[in-house]
Amino acid sequence: MLGGVGRFVLAAGLFIATTVITAAAETTTQPLSSRATSITAANGYTCAVTGAGAAKCWGRNDLGQLGNGTRRSRSIPAAVHQLARGVVALSAGGHHACALTRAGAVKCWGFNRFGQLGDGTTWDDHRLTPVGVVGLGSGASAIAAGHAHTCALTSAGGVKCWGGNGSGQLGDATQANRRTPVDVWGLASGVAAIAAGFDHTCALTRSGAVKCWGANWSGQLGNGSGYEWQTPVDVLGLTRGVLAIAAGGAHTCALTSGGAVKCWGANWSGQLGDGTTTDRPTPVAVSGLTHGVVAIAAGLSHTCALISTGAVKCWGWNAYGQLGDGTMKQRLTPGPVAELGRGAAALTAGSKHTCALTSTGVVKCWGAGRFGQLGDGAGVRRLTPVAVVGFGGTLKCFVPYVVHLPLARAKASIVDAHCRVGKVTRVASRKPQGTVIREWPRPGEIREKGTRIRLDVAR
Repeated sequence: MLGGVGRFVLAAGLFIATTVITAAAETTTQPLSSRATSITAANGYTCAVTGAGAAKCWGRNDLGQLGNGTRRSRSIPAAVHQLARGVVALSAGGHHACALTRAGAVKCWGFNRFGQLGDGTTWDDHRLTPVGVVGLGSGASAIAAGHAHTCALTSAGGVKCWGGNGSGQLGDATQANRRTPVDVWGLASGVAAIAAGFDHTCALTRSGAVKCWGANWSGQLGNGSGYEWQTPVDVLGLTRGVLAIAAGGAHTCALTSGGAVKCWGANWSGQLGDGTTTDRPTPVAVSGLTHGVVAIAAGLSHTCALISTGAVKCWGWNAYGQLGDGTMKQRLTPGPVAELGRGAAALTAGSKHTCALTSTGVVKCWGAGRFGQLGDGAGVRRLTPVAVVGFGGTLKCFVPYVVHLPLARAKASIVDAHCRVGKVTRVASRKPQGTVIREWPRPGEIREKGTRIRLDVAR
């Protein structure tokens, strides 16, 4: 992935969505702290870099993937510990995330069983705050996090990887896990961008060619075979003319210099966008996207494209509304994201959700929201885009359903929903004492933050 190099160079990954794209600069009155410059989404969580260079994350946090020193999930953005300034890019992996600083250093946090944090350990637990990657205190220019591995692009154009390597995704001609960075075979220089999928990795060379390595059971390496490779192989037909790459769960896509999109690999949900559900071991054209595309993002089993007009189109798996078209029906070809017909400047795709960054620094997300990964404070699924709190969105009270709950649990749910407990009336009832039997306003309503919820409780 490339951080801070413009929206035309993108790397996205799966679960993982290792998407780090910088939004186009535009005059705005928003303070730097409430304006995002890049975004990355993964398996139930999302992160963004602010205009002030701070890292913020939200969503799932059971393994410390938010980097804020806790394991509590957050439905609104939280600051990453000790990364309040100097960050230029972030990459979210399966259960870990990494930051690239202005000085070229790489720092990672979260799950580390396979050494994916690169600090020389393989803790079975996790790191709740960032740790430095060994040997990368400077000299890095981009980062890409996969499910259990991580890679960095050096300023010299070389690629280094570390972490899980069961499918050869580190590219060092072995299947040995690595606790610290190792050089990718044959890629000591000449690389312009990198992308990490579930357990495969790809590189875009400065000459516009694409090379991939690692798992290949669905053809995600694009070399026409179904065999994994422990060193880089050429993607057939893409030896020049590529501007950006994106790696998903088991599929990969490329953006050509003519503004077209080509994809290959797994296609069980239509994520290749060619109108079929047939896996492809070599690149195929995405239907209807022969020109005008400026950025791409690949999720677990869905893909999205940013059009030059600022519109967003998505295709593939949609069981959680991650395509943003107001439905949960899969699409075998690209379809428009509702309410994003213009103004988008960057994209990122997680496993079950998607986010867009506008040219004014606003972040909008859609899809699965159970862990709070949409950042709107609600923790629920959204079939169309909603603004992230602090990045264009305002915190609201999402009235929770607390009928039948004990009063103590109901109060906790109300506070978690950013509401307040109002008048509590004890009434005669056959329900167990202390059980909520009625509430106002009605559950599901969206009210102003701090709205009081009145309760009738069995006495």
